[in-house]
Amino acid sequence: MKLDTSGLDSSVPLFGASNELVDGLSTAPSFDLPSNVDLDGFLKDTIQMVKPAKGTTTLAFIFKEGVMVAADSRASMGGYISSQSVKKIIEINPYMLGTMAGGAADCQFWHRNLGIKCRLHELANKRRISVTGASKLLANILYSYRGMGLSVGTMIAGWDETGPGLYYVDSEGGRLKGTRFSVGSGSPYAYGVLDDGYRYDMSIEEASELARRAIYHATFRDGASGGVASVYYVGPNGWKKLSGDDVGELHYHYYPVTAGAVEQEMVEVSGA
Repeated sequence: MKLDTSGLDSSVPLFGASNELVDGLSTAPSFDLPSNVDLDGFLKDTIQMVKPAKGTTTLAFIFKEGVMVAADSRASMGGYISSQSVKKIIEINPYMLGTMAGGAADCQFWHRNLGIKCRLHELANKRRISVTGASKLLANILYSYRGMGLSVGTMIAGWDETGPGLYYVDSEGGRLKGTRFSVGSGSPYAYGVLDDGYRYDMSIEEASELARRAIYHATFRDGASGGVASVYYVGPNGWKKLSGDDVGELHYHYYPVTAGAVEQEMVEVSGA
């Protein structure tokens, strides 16, 4: 038996006797590709173009009792305030905290990923990972993704066998050890208060007040920071949240309204 394949012939028109529509679809469009000499520069400009505008204020410092960590809670998309209740201090384990500055999704994902890896390290080695080890682990992960558009500026703060530890880690794989850090668009204002009032021999109450005051003054001057000033303390028994105050109420705490003297009072005069 012979099959009739005449219906599969490409010369047979699909719409009546005319084949104009098929001819138009079968012809590939032609256009000139743009020439780009500096491809690396083009990619950097593209990343900057699509990178969202962001802002925050986070800080952490070491003192004699441990580590004090504080942050605001505002999330912004350019000039639009998208949230006033973002949790920017993330618990990695009971003795370690991470702060969030940059892209919210990037920071939250990689902090949770770090928490998983720290727990696996603890199960495999029967001991908690050190702050140094956790920060290096995160820096190595972010370094492997450098140039891919991640936006992370975080501090890893905690207490381990050697005492308090504080490291700054960014999305390019950079890692710095220090005693005082502030990250975010409001950090210059926070640094001013922090550097002026910092002492190593502060009590927990004094350190908490310094951190809260630094966050408040940053939110007062930086439009991309605001919401709630959260303060955490990390000591030999783990981390503990000390306070979470609305910065609008803190304004009247630091600058109470006082009744001014009346220069001249208007008195109604009754008619004769």
